[in-house]
Amino acid sequence: MKGRFIVLEGIDGCGKTTQLEHLVRWLPASGLMPAGAGVLRTREPGGTAFGQALRELLLHPAADVAPAPTAELLLYAADRSQHVETLIRPALERGDWVVSDRFSGSTLAYQGYGRGMNRLLIDQLEQTATGGLQPDLTFWLELSLEESLRRRRGETADRIESEGRAFLARVGDGFAQLAQHRGWRRVDAAGAPEHVSRRLEQVLLEQWSG
Repeated sequence: MKGRFIVLEGIDGCGKTTQLEHLVRWLPASGLMPAGAGVLRTREPGGTAFGQALRELLLHPAADVAPAPTAELLLYAADRSQHVETLIRPALERGDWVVSDRFSGSTLAYQGYGRGMNRLLIDQLEQTATGGLQPDLTFWLELSLEESLRRRRGETADRIESEGRAFLARVGDGFAQLAQHRGWRRVDAAGAPEHVSRRLEQVLLEQWSG
C-alpha cells in the first residue's frame, strides 16, 4: 500500500515545526496508519544531506555568495528534486507516511508572490523537480503578519526572513491564494499550540478514518 504525504505550509512563526513534531508522535497511535508503516519527518530546504548544504547557501550565505533571484529559484528546485527522488518517493513506495515542513507551495509563495518571479516558470520547475508528485494533504497554518513578527521578535532572521515587511505581506497573500486554488486545509494558527494540534488531528481523522 502506498504511504501518505502530508505537508505543513505557512509563513515563518506559524508553528509548522511544533505541529510537525506533534503529528510525528500522534500518527502512529492514531489508528490511521496500517500496521508496519513508519512516519518520516522532513523539511524543505534541507531534508537530505545534499539539501542541507543547499539550505546553508539559501538561508545563511556569506554576504558575497548570496544567490541572485533566479539562482535562488533553481537551488530550491534542486533541493526538491533530490528530496523527492531519494527520500520522499522511496518512503511512500515502502508504505511509510511522510510529514514535511514545506514543499512546492512555499516556492510559489516566496519566490512567485514574494519576489514577483514568473509563476509559469515556477510551475514548470515544480513539475520537473517533483516528477508530478503531489501531497495527499496540505495544511495551511494561517497566521497574520503582525503575529508572525511578534512571535519572531528577538530571533535571528535568516536571509529570506530579512527581506522586510512588504515582502512578507506578499508571501502571506500568496499562501492565501494557493490555499484557495489548491484545496489546502486552512487551520487557524493564532491559538495555543495544543488547540492547533487538535484541529490537525480532527482533519486527518475526517479525511482518512474508516
